[in-house]
Amino acid sequence: MSARISPLRLEGFEQLPKHARRCVFWEVDPATLGDSHLADPEFEKEAWLSMVMLEWGSCGQVATTVPDEHSAAEPSCLGYVLYAPPGAVPRAHRFPTAPVSPDAVLLTSMGVEFGHAPDDLAHSLLAQVIEELVRRGVRALEAFGRTPAASELHDPQLVDPTVRPVLEALGDCSVDRCIIDAEFLQDVGFVVVAPHPYFPRLRLELDKGLGWKAAVEAALERLLASAQLEQPVGAGSTVSNALQIKDNGG
Repeated sequence: MSARISPLRLEGFEQLPKHARRCVFWEVDPATLGDSHLADPEFEKEAWLSMVMLEWGSCGQVATTVPDEHSAAEPSCLGYVLYAPPGAVPRAHRFPTAPVSPDAVLLTSMGVEFGHAPDDLAHSLLAQVIEELVRRGVRALEAFGRTPAASELHDPQLVDPTVRPVLEALGDCSVDRCIIDAEFLQDVGFVVVAPHPYFPRLRLELDKGLGWKAAVEAALERLLASAQLEQPVGAGSTVSNALQIKDNGG
Protein backbone atom coordinates (compact mmCIF):
# COMPACT_ATOMS: atom_id res chain seq x y z
CA MET A 1 0.00 0.00 0.00
CA SER A 2 1.41 3.38 -1.02
CA ALA A 3 1.39 6.64 0.92
CA ARG A 4 0.43 10.21 0.21
CA ILE A 5 1.86 13.26 1.99
CA SER A 6 -0.31 16.36 1.82
CA PRO A 7 -1.01 19.52 3.81
CA LEU A 8 -3.13 18.99 6.90
CA ARG A 9 -6.61 20.46 6.49
CA LEU A 10 -9.06 21.11 9.27
CA GLU A 11 -11.55 18.64 7.80
CA GLY A 12 -8.83 16.00 8.10
CA PHE A 13 -8.29 16.58 11.82
CA GLU A 14 -10.00 13.30 12.74
CA GLN A 15 -7.42 11.42 10.66
CA LEU A 16 -4.66 12.34 13.10
CA PRO A 17 -3.65 9.73 15.70
CA LYS A 18 -5.37 10.04 19.08
CA HIS A 19 -2.36 11.49 20.86
CA ALA A 20 -1.82 14.09 18.13
CA ARG A 21 -5.45 15.21 18.40
CA ARG A 22 -5.29 15.50 22.19
CA CYS A 23 -1.73 16.77 22.63
CA VAL A 24 -1.66 20.45 23.58
CA PHE A 25 1.91 20.54 24.87
CA TRP A 26 2.83 23.31 22.43
CA GLU A 27 -0.53 24.95 22.03
CA VAL A 28 -1.56 25.64 25.67
CA ASP A 29 0.59 27.27 28.34
CA PRO A 30 -0.15 25.51 31.66
CA ALA A 31 0.53 28.79 33.48
CA THR A 32 -2.59 30.31 31.91
CA LEU A 33 -4.81 27.59 33.38
CA GLY A 34 -3.94 28.11 37.03
CA ASP A 35 -5.80 25.47 39.03
CA SER A 36 -8.29 24.89 36.24
CA HIS A 37 -8.54 21.56 34.42
CA LEU A 38 -8.39 21.39 30.64
CA ALA A 39 -11.76 19.78 30.02
CA ASP A 40 -11.46 19.06 26.30
CA PRO A 41 -7.88 19.05 24.93
CA GLU A 42 -9.08 17.77 21.55
CA PHE A 43 -11.31 20.83 21.17
CA GLU A 44 -8.40 23.09 22.18
CA LYS A 45 -6.09 21.47 19.62
CA GLU A 46 -8.62 21.79 16.81
CA ALA A 47 -9.32 25.41 17.75
CA TRP A 48 -5.59 26.18 17.69
CA LEU A 49 -5.17 24.60 14.25
CA SER A 50 -8.16 26.55 12.98
CA MET A 51 -6.70 29.82 14.27
CA VAL A 52 -3.26 29.26 12.77
CA MET A 53 -4.63 28.10 9.41
CA LEU A 54 -6.92 31.12 9.22
CA GLU A 55 -4.29 33.69 10.19
CA TRP A 56 -1.12 32.16 8.72
CA GLY A 57 -1.94 29.24 6.45
CA SER A 58 -1.03 25.56 6.34
CA CYS A 59 0.75 24.43 9.52
CA GLY A 60 1.00 20.66 9.12
CA GLN A 61 1.75 17.78 6.79
CA VAL A 62 0.15 14.38 7.11
CA ALA A 63 1.07 11.04 5.54
CA THR A 64 -1.88 8.77 4.80
CA THR A 65 -2.32 5.40 3.15
CA VAL A 66 -3.58 5.24 -0.42
CA PRO A 67 -5.73 2.09 -0.73
CA ASP A 68 -5.59 0.37 -4.08
CA GLU A 69 -8.57 0.64 -6.39
CA HIS A 70 -9.98 -2.70 -5.24
CA SER A 71 -9.86 -1.85 -1.54
CA ALA A 72 -12.77 -0.41 0.42
CA ALA A 73 -10.55 0.66 3.30
CA GLU A 74 -10.53 4.30 4.35
CA PRO A 75 -7.17 6.13 4.29
CA SER A 76 -5.36 5.94 7.64
CA CYS A 77 -2.68 8.18 9.09
CA LEU A 78 0.92 6.98 8.90
CA GLY A 79 2.57 10.08 10.31
CA TYR A 80 2.32 13.83 10.76
CA VAL A 81 4.36 16.96 11.42
CA LEU A 82 3.25 20.35 12.76
CA TYR A 83 4.86 23.79 12.54
CA ALA A 84 3.85 27.42 13.06
CA PRO A 85 5.11 30.94 13.65
CA PRO A 86 6.67 30.99 17.13
CA GLY A 87 4.30 33.74 18.24
CA ALA A 88 1.42 31.30 17.85
CA VAL A 89 3.10 28.65 20.02
CA PRO A 90 2.75 29.46 23.76
CA ARG A 91 5.19 26.77 24.92
CA ALA A 92 7.97 28.23 22.74
CA HIS A 93 8.46 31.06 25.23
CA ARG A 94 9.02 28.69 28.18
CA PHE A 95 12.17 26.95 26.96
CA PRO A 96 15.54 27.90 28.49
CA THR A 97 16.93 28.35 24.96
CA ALA A 98 14.12 30.67 23.81
CA PRO A 99 13.35 32.84 21.96
CA VAL A 100 13.03 31.46 18.45
CA SER A 101 14.66 33.72 15.85
CA PRO A 102 12.20 36.23 14.38
CA ASP A 103 12.88 35.07 10.80
CA ALA A 104 12.14 31.40 11.55
CA VAL A 105 9.11 29.12 11.63
CA LEU A 106 9.02 26.71 14.58
CA LEU A 107 8.86 22.96 13.98
CA THR A 108 6.91 21.69 16.98
CA SER A 109 5.96 18.02 16.81
CA MET A 110 6.32 14.96 14.61
CA GLY A 111 4.99 11.43 14.89
CA VAL A 112 5.17 8.22 12.88
CA GLU A 113 2.74 5.41 13.60
CA PHE A 114 4.10 2.07 14.80
CA GLY A 115 4.87 -0.41 12.04
CA HIS A 116 6.32 2.07 9.53
CA ALA A 117 9.96 2.94 8.85
CA PRO A 118 10.22 5.93 11.21
CA ASP A 119 13.32 7.60 9.80
CA ASP A 120 12.28 7.34 6.16
CA LEU A 121 8.78 8.65 6.70
CA ALA A 122 10.00 11.38 9.06
CA HIS A 123 12.49 12.50 6.40
CA SER A 124 9.71 12.56 3.80
CA LEU A 125 7.42 14.61 6.04
CA LEU A 126 10.18 17.08 6.79
CA ALA A 127 11.00 17.38 3.08
CA GLN A 128 7.41 18.41 2.42
CA VAL A 129 7.58 21.02 5.18
CA ILE A 130 10.76 22.47 3.70
CA GLU A 131 9.37 22.54 0.17
CA GLU A 132 6.29 24.42 1.30
CA LEU A 133 8.19 26.93 3.43
CA VAL A 134 10.69 27.59 0.64
CA ARG A 135 7.78 28.37 -1.69
CA ARG A 136 6.37 30.72 0.96
CA GLY A 137 9.66 32.58 1.28
CA VAL A 138 10.50 31.47 4.83
CA ARG A 139 14.19 31.94 5.63
CA ALA A 140 14.70 29.31 8.34
CA LEU A 141 13.15 26.49 10.32
CA GLU A 142 13.94 26.14 14.02
CA ALA A 143 13.08 23.54 16.64
CA PHE A 144 13.64 22.81 20.30
CA GLY A 145 15.20 19.36 20.50
CA ARG A 146 15.49 16.92 23.38
CA THR A 147 18.76 15.22 24.26
CA PRO A 148 18.97 11.69 25.72
CA ALA A 149 19.49 13.25 29.15
CA ALA A 150 16.10 14.96 28.91
CA SER A 151 14.36 11.58 29.17
CA GLU A 152 15.65 11.27 32.73
CA LEU A 153 13.78 14.39 33.85
CA HIS A 154 10.48 13.59 35.52
CA ASP A 155 9.51 15.61 38.57
CA PRO A 156 9.30 19.35 37.73
CA GLN A 157 9.91 20.21 41.38
CA LEU A 158 13.33 18.53 41.38
CA VAL A 159 14.89 20.25 38.38
CA ASP A 160 16.49 23.60 37.69
CA PRO A 161 13.85 26.36 37.65
CA THR A 162 14.79 27.26 34.06
CA VAL A 163 13.82 23.76 32.92
CA ARG A 164 10.69 23.39 35.04
CA PRO A 165 8.30 25.19 32.60
CA VAL A 166 9.16 22.68 29.87
CA LEU A 167 8.21 19.70 32.05
CA GLU A 168 4.81 21.07 33.05
CA ALA A 169 2.70 19.00 30.68
CA LEU A 170 -1.01 18.39 30.24
CA GLY A 171 -2.82 15.06 29.92
CA ASP A 172 -0.68 12.37 28.34
CA CYS A 173 1.89 14.84 27.01
CA SER A 174 5.54 14.28 27.92
CA VAL A 175 9.01 15.38 26.90
CA ASP A 176 9.68 12.07 25.13
CA ARG A 177 6.47 12.15 23.10
CA CYS A 178 6.11 15.83 22.33
CA ILE A 179 9.62 17.17 21.68
CA ILE A 180 11.58 16.07 18.62
CA ASP A 181 14.82 14.17 19.17
CA ALA A 182 17.81 16.53 18.80
CA GLU A 183 19.96 13.84 17.17
CA PHE A 184 17.38 13.32 14.43
CA LEU A 185 17.28 17.07 13.77
CA GLN A 186 21.06 17.20 13.46
CA ASP A 187 21.06 14.17 11.17
CA VAL A 188 18.85 16.03 8.68
CA GLY A 189 20.94 19.20 8.71
CA PHE A 190 19.81 21.29 11.67
CA VAL A 191 22.59 23.08 13.54
CA VAL A 192 22.56 23.84 17.26
CA VAL A 193 22.35 27.62 17.72
CA ALA A 194 21.54 27.63 21.44
CA PRO A 195 23.25 24.74 23.29
CA HIS A 196 21.64 23.18 26.35
CA PRO A 197 22.13 19.83 28.16
CA TYR A 198 18.43 18.99 27.79
CA PHE A 199 16.67 21.26 25.31
CA PRO A 200 18.95 22.84 22.68
CA ARG A 201 17.49 25.09 20.02
CA LEU A 202 18.42 24.08 16.46
CA ARG A 203 18.15 25.88 13.14
CA LEU A 204 17.98 24.92 9.47
CA GLU A 205 18.65 27.65 6.94
CA LEU A 206 16.25 27.53 4.00
CA ASP A 207 17.60 30.38 1.88
CA LYS A 208 21.08 28.99 1.30
CA GLY A 209 22.92 25.71 1.34
CA LEU A 210 19.93 23.48 2.04
CA GLY A 211 22.15 20.88 3.65
CA TRP A 212 19.11 18.71 4.30
CA LYS A 213 18.73 17.64 0.68
CA ALA A 214 21.26 14.84 0.45
CA ALA A 215 19.96 13.15 3.60
CA VAL A 216 16.32 13.62 2.59
CA GLU A 217 16.85 12.32 -0.93
CA ALA A 218 18.76 9.28 0.33
CA ALA A 219 15.96 8.50 2.77
CA LEU A 220 13.36 8.92 0.04
CA GLU A 221 15.24 6.57 -2.25
CA ARG A 222 15.11 3.90 0.46
CA LEU A 223 11.41 4.58 1.01
CA LEU A 224 10.56 4.53 -2.69
CA ALA A 225 12.37 1.23 -3.12
CA SER A 226 9.63 -0.50 -1.15
CA ALA A 227 6.58 1.70 -1.72
CA GLN A 228 5.54 4.27 -4.26
CA LEU A 229 5.24 7.70 -2.65
CA GLU A 230 2.29 9.46 -4.26
CA GLN A 231 1.54 13.15 -4.06
CA PRO A 232 -1.75 15.00 -4.67
CA VAL A 233 -2.52 15.65 -8.33
CA GLY A 234 -0.34 18.45 -9.67
CA ALA A 235 2.05 18.46 -6.70
CA GLY A 236 4.70 16.12 -8.08
CA SER A 237 6.84 13.78 -6.01
CA THR A 238 8.95 14.90 -3.10
CA VAL A 239 12.11 13.82 -4.88
CA SER A 240 11.28 15.70 -8.08
CA ASN A 241 10.25 18.81 -6.16
CA ALA A 242 13.42 18.70 -4.06
CA LEU A 243 15.55 18.34 -7.17
CA GLN A 244 13.68 21.20 -8.82
CA ILE A 245 14.48 23.44 -5.85
CA LYS A 246 18.12 22.40 -6.12
CA ASP A 247 18.23 23.12 -9.86
CA ASN A 248 16.64 26.52 -9.34
CA GLY A 249 19.18 27.38 -6.67
CA GLY A 250 16.46 27.68 -3.99
